[in-house]
This record gives sequence, structure tokens and C-alpha cells, in this order.
Amino acid sequence: MDTAIQNYARAHTLRSPDHYRVGPFTVRHNPGWELKYANYAMPDQDAEPTAGEIADLVAAFRERDRLPRLEFLPAWAPAVEPALLAAGFTVENRAPVMACPAGGLLAPKPVDGLRVAEPATDAEFTAAAAVQHTGFGGEGGPDDGEIAWLRAAAEGGGVSALATVDGVPAGAGGCSAPVDGIGELAGLAVAGTFRRRGVGAALSAWLTRTAFDRGFDAVWLEPGGPDVERIYAAIGYRRVGEKLDISLDPA
Repeated sequence: MDTAIQNYARAHTLRSPDHYRVGPFTVRHNPGWELKYANYAMPDQDAEPTAGEIADLVAAFRERDRLPRLEFLPAWAPAVEPALLAAGFTVENRAPVMACPAGGLLAPKPVDGLRVAEPATDAEFTAAAAVQHTGFGGEGGPDDGEIAWLRAAAEGGGVSALATVDGVPAGAGGCSAPVDGIGELAGLAVAGTFRRRGVGAALSAWLTRTAFDRGFDAVWLEPGGPDVERIYAAIGYRRVGEKLDISLDPA
């Protein structure tokens, strides 16, 4: 499953209009969204990058005013992490990768007043993006890239969602279009006043169930920490591998 997930991530990046290649790396570049999680590189399978190729990758990120950063499953290209560490990169995070196959989803606890639906109007997409923006620590209103990401998920064969509680925006997220039957649950955020009430589990289950209804074979995700991992485990997600986030401090 871990190889299938990395294949998914690489194929999805190659489909994006703003991706570019540097040596044995494919870079997912988002010109309208500076968030580091929306801009990163991944290596080719079994890549063995030279110091020069890594330097070229760093320069490409710097030229676009982005943090030099990679996200990938170490088992996909075992020689890459040591080469990056030798070049001065620092590990940000090692996170489990979880997946739920069709038929493996478990029902979450009900949440009073909760309604989950795909955004349809400009106002609904903006409201969903605003929840994501503040949920990930942003200030002010959402970036254009955040709104575009939700629209792309909804229009490209994936799923996007806005959760409300008694009419108030409470959560948002999406599941990107599948590659070989596999999609990624990402961008899940719950507004601060609605956390620890079951909104995240219910929203995740809705997105996953909708993806299965649309023909997905499996959905994968990266939990943000042990507490979040337990939430996903409660609705049927299980560990299938490990993902590395690694970056180079600003010059």
C-alpha cells in the first residue's frame, strides 16, 4: 500500500499545471498559496540524488520564494534522506500514513446540529476555506489557493466538504481525485469553538464514505498527531507506512 500511496502522490503532482522537475525530483508548486504544506518536492523511486542536484532543488525553491521542503515515504527512495541530511536539511516530522479500504469505514458518533455537504456557492467555498485558513494557524481571510484547492477537489473527481453546526461553519476538508482508485483525505480543519465535539470524525467519515460512493477503492491520509490518529482509527483507518517531512531553514 505504501508504494501505491507514493505513486498516487507523484501522479497527482504531475497532473498539476504548476509542477516542475529538478533532477530526480518532482516539485508540487502552488503559486497562489504560500503555505509550506502546499509546496514540496518528492523524489523519483529509488533516486540517488547528487549534492549538485540537491543544490539545484534548493535554488529552485528559493527562486519561487518557497521553503525548500520534501514530503515522501522513505521506503520509496531510501538514499534520499541521508543525502538531504548531508546537505543541511532537518527532519520536520515522521508521521504514520493511514488508509481505509472500501468496506472498512466505521460509523462515527452523531453530532447534534451537524450538517455536512459539498460547497456549491462562492460563499460556501469561501466559508470552507476560511475554516481551513484559521484552522492551520492563518490570520485574516483565506488565500486564493485555499479556495482553489477546494474547488479543484470538487470539480476534478474528488470531494470537498463544508460542515456546519446549527448553520455556523465548523469544519472543512477534501478528498482529492483518485489515482488508480486511491484518493487522499487532506486539508481537514475544525474551527476552534467546535473541537472535541466529534465534528472532525464525522466530517472525515462523510468525506470517506462519499469517496467510496463515487468508486474509490481506498482513501489514505496523514494524521497530525497521536490524538488525531486515534480519531481516524475509530472510523476504520489503519497504519500502512511512514511519511517523512524534511526541509532546509531559510537562507
